[in-house]
Amino acid sequence: MICPYCSHPETKVLDSRESEDMVRRRRECLKCEKRFTTYERVEIDLTVIKKDGRREQFSREKLKTGIIKATQKRPIETEKIENTVNEIEQELRNLKSHEIPSKKIGDKVMKKLKDLDNISYIRFASVYKDFRDIDDLVEVLKK
Repeated sequence: MICPYCSHPETKVLDSRESEDMVRRRRECLKCEKRFTTYERVEIDLTVIKKDGRREQFSREKLKTGIIKATQKRPIETEKIENTVNEIEQELRNLKSHEIPSKKIGDKVMKKLKDLDNISYIRFASVYKDFRDIDDLVEVLKK
């Protein structure tokens, strides 16, 4: 691990803690002796199958960006958004298949947003379900 302060290539691990999906390591540079924290996430390759049949690598950042756009200007803490992304990603990684239809991901996002914030849910649904007019929106609101 390269030191973020002096760019020295050698550090030592002082403390390591594991959680469900991540390892947190406290490190110290062997040259400047400054301390810093690194986070390591377990990577399992997931492939997303798009509506048109294309396949692309799963992107946690793309998932997070979609949720952030839906929750923009809403009174939702960043921590709740991060937890929602973590939960969805973990659910996807727990699936038996490493190829996941984009519809399944969208459905999981909609379910989580519905529990988190109704306005964010409507925003996401309006893009995800591709509403053509106000009647489509009213139909989802009734459900």
